[in-house]
Amino acid sequence: MAGTFRMLALFGALTLIFVVIGYVIGALFFNDWILGSVMFLIFAGLMNFVSYFWSDKIVLWSYRAKIVSRAEQPRLYNIVNKVCLKANLPMPKIAIVATQTPNAFATGRNKDRAVVAVTEGILSLLSDDELEGVLAHEMAHVKDRDILVMSVAATIAGAISFAARMALWSSLGSRRGNGNGLLLLLVAITAPIAALLLRLAISRSREYKADKEGALMIQRPLALARALEKLEEGNRRRPMDRGSPATSSLFIVNPFRGGSFVTLFMTHPPVAARVRRLEALAEQTGYIG
Repeated sequence: MAGTFRMLALFGALTLIFVVIGYVIGALFFNDWILGSVMFLIFAGLMNFVSYFWSDKIVLWSYRAKIVSRAEQPRLYNIVNKVCLKANLPMPKIAIVATQTPNAFATGRNKDRAVVAVTEGILSLLSDDELEGVLAHEMAHVKDRDILVMSVAATIAGAISFAARMALWSSLGSRRGNGNGLLLLLVAITAPIAALLLRLAISRSREYKADKEGALMIQRPLALARALEKLEEGNRRRPMDRGSPATSSLFIVNPFRGGSFVTLFMTHPPVAARVRRLEALAEQTGYIG
């Protein structure tokens, strides 16, 4: 029920943002706010439908992720299988992203249609214990049904950013007065920020929970802590050169480089804070691996 409520709230909030953009554009350019609102409401409905059923495929396509078999990636397959047995979860599909940026994410509509994707870079960077910690984190997202919500949020947020850019172009070319142009500019700036804040409300708390559940799943909080530290440094040195920042909430650590302004809206809690929580968990439980 909680997952369903979060999904409905997400659809409702992001749809409202689309309607507001349509309202402003319709009122200013067509003298008909109803027309603009209805057009963008229809567009929002189509985006919700597409993102619900195909957001996972869109994400995998955007990163050119390739589904692999056990014969192609025996080490990765065996570690995922070990985690699934511990968590009593079905085996997901496994995908490889051909980039040296070390990272991982999970996507899919539910636990029976889940896909866990890792980059080539993470396979060469982490030990088996550390990689197991990362994969346990991703399978915790699968178990808690986070993957659909996060995939949909990433897809729709990307669409909102596109719609806001349309509003920005309209404002720059507007001949109906500076006030209209400034209003459209305001929509163009605030809409993607609103979408991002919605994703933050989903992403940050869920990352802490997935860290804890994943660590307890394998009974080695410190292995995941070490992995997070390595991944943060690896992504700082070699940020992702493909995909959209709108999908950054899917990854275990933020794969994109950003300036000080972007840092204010990071989709992940600070790695140092996550590591401290995992170290405290190790002390509380006595799991020191």
